[in-house]
Amino acid sequence: MATIEDVARAAGVSISTVSYALSGKRSIRAETRDRILAAAKDLGYLPHASARMLAANRSHIIAVSEPVHADTDETAHMTFAMEATKVARAHNYDTLLLVHDDALEGMRRSSATALADGIVVLDVDEDDARVPLARSLACPTVFVGLPADTDGLICVDLDFEAAARESVDRLVAAGHRQIGLISHRLETIDRGSNFTRRFLRAFEARCAERGVAHAVTHPNGHTAEGSVRRLLAQLPGLDGIVLNTTGDVASSLSATLATHDLSVPGDVSVIAAGVSFSTARFAVPFDTMPLDARASCTAAVDLLVQAIDGGDRDPRIVLLPPTYIDLGSVATRAAAPDPLAQVS
Repeated sequence: MATIEDVARAAGVSISTVSYALSGKRSIRAETRDRILAAAKDLGYLPHASARMLAANRSHIIAVSEPVHADTDETAHMTFAMEATKVARAHNYDTLLLVHDDALEGMRRSSATALADGIVVLDVDEDDARVPLARSLACPTVFVGLPADTDGLICVDLDFEAAARESVDRLVAAGHRQIGLISHRLETIDRGSNFTRRFLRAFEARCAERGVAHAVTHPNGHTAEGSVRRLLAQLPGLDGIVLNTTGDVASSLSATLATHDLSVPGDVSVIAAGVSFSTARFAVPFDTMPLDARASCTAAVDLLVQAIDGGDRDPRIVLLPPTYIDLGSVATRAAAPDPLAQVS
């Protein structure tokens, strides 16, 4: 294996000159630097990692800001972190996961010390404190999620509003007239999690537009029991449920409905929308519009690497359209009679 002494000898310079050329610590004449780099390449010399980073003025590290909260869905948390890591690796970048509650300090340190060439921001809140900080940092930043104020930002996310509307539209088209939404836990909503609030608002607005009875409930544990009980109290004729919740709650829904002598899809049709888990292995698989971590992170990291490489840094919002996976959990109901069509 070639050494720095071999490179110095081949280039006809001192070892210190080779070190300066590869680390960038001192200015070296372009001709000399080129001769050293050519010798290093010919000999297959690999300098110390820190020297390579200094020479390229790059760390080849992407910071991933994903703080852990008390209500964090650990499965979704790690899925997104892993997908961001895999996409970054495909671009020849390593990742640095920032999980401390003080997300601002990690981002500041990563940028100020050139520890990272860019930052991916995950688990975005509507009034996220990382938004104004991102606007002030020298390194590019891409958000996976939409804060309330997206001015000056690059953001990528699933179109949760479209997923909520399509969920309602499919159930209404199948003849359902009393539809419940099992959302996320209240602590997640109250924290300001952006996608949960966006989905909830769009669901309620679409139900109102379509003129169907609807109700929203939030789990107070890790099963659907309390949610189903509350939905049935508000909607005695409950015939459709939309799930925008966690995997533990969703996986218990069929068994919970069975305790009320209800089956899927015989009595209640179910759609899981904007969720990061698969329902394919549930006892009763549910039709799904997935929150695809791979698609979201691929789009975000691709945009970030382009920005790092001096490409387009213009602010934009990229909304990924939902994809519907039909697993047979929506049954057609007989259409309710239209009172306006009845003859008095």
